Amino acid sequence: METLTAAELLAALGHESRLSIFRLLVEAGPAGVTASAIGEGLGMAPATLSFHLAHLSRVGLIQGRKEGRFIRYATDYAAMDDLLAFLTRNCCQGSGDCLPRTRAADSIAKRRGSLQKTASRPGTPLTSETETP
Repeated sequence: METLTAAELLAALGHESRLSIFRLLVEAGPAGVTASAIGEGLGMAPATLSFHLAHLSRVGLIQGRKEGRFIRYATDYAAMDDLLAFLTRNCCQGSGDCLPRTRAADSIAKRRGSLQKTASRPGTPLTSETETP
């Protein structure tokens, strides 16, 4: 990941409302949440929510998929993992001995392991839908 890309993602998360939306979607997992449920959960007006969802989608932190007349939003875990990897690259002078290891780092390792297993099965597409949190 380039520094400019990381800065753009971090800038998007630098707004309180967008950070709240992103955290809610991370918590929801790969199944995602409808826009109306996000608005209700965060007490956000539809126009404001739409603006922030569009911004997060544009920078690639979340994805929306149409389900009937609703749009369900979910975290793009690959983008999140790339950002975390960029931020922690060469942490502790590259020794990898940084303590304490966070549950988030363990979760990333498990998710990547799950993706590799899925990718090794013939005929199985590798999509964010196959990821496990």
